[in-house]
Amino acid sequence: MNNGLTEKELLVRARHCPEAFGQLYNQNYPAILNYCLRRTGDVELAQDITAETFVKALKNFASFEWRGNSFSAWLYRIAGNELASYFRKKTYKAASLEHLHESQGFEPVASYELEAEVVAAQEELARHQEFLACRQQISQLPLKYQEVIALRFFSGKNLKEIAEILGKPEGTVKSLLHRGLKRLRKQTEKNKNTATFSPQDTLIKQRVE
Repeated sequence: MNNGLTEKELLVRARHCPEAFGQLYNQNYPAILNYCLRRTGDVELAQDITAETFVKALKNFASFEWRGNSFSAWLYRIAGNELASYFRKKTYKAASLEHLHESQGFEPVASYELEAEVVAAQEELARHQEFLACRQQISQLPLKYQEVIALRFFSGKNLKEIAEILGKPEGTVKSLLHRGLKRLRKQTEKNKNTATFSPQDTLIKQRVE
């Protein structure tokens, strides 16, 4: 609970109150984890990237300025940078949230049961084989297209929100999305004639049309 405080008020308090940052963490953790999970298709990796996102957010919190930009958009941007780093290097080593809790006094209001979280996420992925096929196709695109498509269709962000997250003009985002979807269509059509294509790939066509 945030006791009726607005996000801006929580951000002000969080500069000197670990509990307030814990509330921001609780409010945003599920969405960031879901985004990372849908980008990677890997539960443990998604958890690691999500943890690192909040570690870096806390370490760099003093540099965050409220200028009409949302805290969640900043988190998505950090997560996007971490995902890009992973996709480039194909390896990932995250910092420990637990260490940050102990060293800086940051403690989330709610405690997340990691084992239950892993099981639930794995079951969710298993139930959505079509999504996995779709994610596989998107993962073959250049990162700049992966990012806008994932934010639009996996996280349900509109063009204005994506522009805020990426720090780009809306026109640029619209252009990237259009070009990315065009390439995805061509890629999907090409895969229809290969052994790697399956009926589940039709989900891609449904998403982009």
